[in-house]
Amino acid sequence: MVGTDTEASSPGAGDEVRAAAAAGPIGVFDSGVGGLTVLAEIRRALPAEHLLYVADSGHAPYGDRPNAAVRARAEAITGFLIERGAKAIVIACNTATGVAAAHLRALHDLPIIAMEPALKPAAACTRSGVVGVLATSGTLKSEKFEALRGRFHGAVEVLTQPCPGLVELIEAGDFADEALRCLLADLVLPLTQRGADTLVLGCTHYPLVRALIADIAGPDVTITDTGVAVARQVQNRLAAAGLLRDAPLPRGRPGSLGFWTSAPSPNAAAVLIQRIWGEGVPVEPLPC
Repeated sequence: MVGTDTEASSPGAGDEVRAAAAAGPIGVFDSGVGGLTVLAEIRRALPAEHLLYVADSGHAPYGDRPNAAVRARAEAITGFLIERGAKAIVIACNTATGVAAAHLRALHDLPIIAMEPALKPAAACTRSGVVGVLATSGTLKSEKFEALRGRFHGAVEVLTQPCPGLVELIEAGDFADEALRCLLADLVLPLTQRGADTLVLGCTHYPLVRALIADIAGPDVTITDTGVAVARQVQNRLAAAGLLRDAPLPRGRPGSLGFWTSAPSPNAAAVLIQRIWGEGVPVEPLPC
C-alpha cells in the first residue's frame, strides 16, 4: 500500500494501517470440499481469525483439467477473495498449487500459502524405506512434485498412485458407499503390497476418507497429510508480515466464517459442507 503524506506524518498512522490489515480474513480455496480439512486446522491454530472458504465444486476435479483452466479458476477465485478483504490466500489444493501458485504470487502482493505433499515427514518415519503417494494425476505430473520427489532420490523409494475418480466420489458425499471402498482398495493395496509402510495423502480431499484408507492399509501403515503443517505456515507467514489478528475472542467465540460454492446444486453442496464442518453454516453460490 502506498501511504499518503498525511499518513506518513501522523504518529501511529502506520500502526493503524497494519491493524486494519490484520483485522481482515484469511481466504482459502480448493476445487471442492477437500480444503475444509485444511480450513479446520487453520481454525484450530488461529481461532481468532476470520475465515473465507471457496469450494469450486462446479469445476472439480482440478487434476483432470488443463493447466490453463486451473490457473484461470485460481486467479478468479483469488480475486473474489481479495475483493472481500482477504489479507492472505491459502491454496488448499495440491493441483492448483503446482499450476497456479507462482502465477498468483506474481500477480498479488500478499501472503499466498500453498500445499506440498507430506513427503518429508513420510521419509522421516518410514521403516521399510518405501513411501506411497496418493494424489491426482495433475499433481503427480507437475514440475513442483517432480522437484519434491527428486529431493528424496536415493533416500527412500517413492511410489506414486494417481487416483482418477476418487475426488468425484468424495464430492458425492457418501463415505459409506461400497464403490468408494472398492476404489480405495484398488488404489491403496498395490502400494502396500510393494512394501510401502507410509502413505502420503497428496490431495486435501483424501483426509476426508482417512479412516477408510487406514482400515484398508492396516495398522502397520502410517498415513500423513499436510493440514497441520499448512496451518503452522499460515501462522508463521502472518506473524512475519504483522498480519496476525491480535484480538481476544468475545465470550470464547472464534472468528467469523464465510462459505461459497460453485456446485450446480448449492443447496446440496451446503448440506455436505455443513456435515463435514460439523455445524450449520451459511453457504452462498459463488458468483465467479
